[in-house]
Amino acid sequence: MMKSRMLSDKAGKTWAVVFDTGDEAVSGLLRFAEEKQLGGSHFTAIGGLQDAVLGYFQIDKKDYKRIAVKEQVEVLSLIGDITLEDGQPKLHAHVVVGTSSGEARGGHLIEAHVRPTLEVILTESPQHLRREYNEDAGLALIRI
Repeated sequence: MMKSRMLSDKAGKTWAVVFDTGDEAVSGLLRFAEEKQLGGSHFTAIGGLQDAVLGYFQIDKKDYKRIAVKEQVEVLSLIGDITLEDGQPKLHAHVVVGTSSGEARGGHLIEAHVRPTLEVILTESPQHLRREYNEDAGLALIRI
């Protein structure tokens, strides 16, 4: 059954976070979340990557199949959230990248090195979202 809870009826803080060539996006976003003490946040981004590791969650194995992208790609869509898990920021992001031939590849973002830039717009929610491990799924899921 679907669940919902109003997180805020007022706008939270919004940041533009811009990564440069060579920066690793996932660890950089987590570092930013730690510095700003972010819990319940969401973000979108566009830009380019020189390489990436995507993930496809295999529910039967309760683990991610790693998919290496070893070429320059455009970030067509990067969306995600930052929640708290055991008091620490936890990033959950999905990405679609485009190759030079116009093909799209996508999945869970595990690792990505920026080239030439990655422009992230991140908005904090006043109430922090928390993740708890769900044994059936094999993942930490948002607990409302």
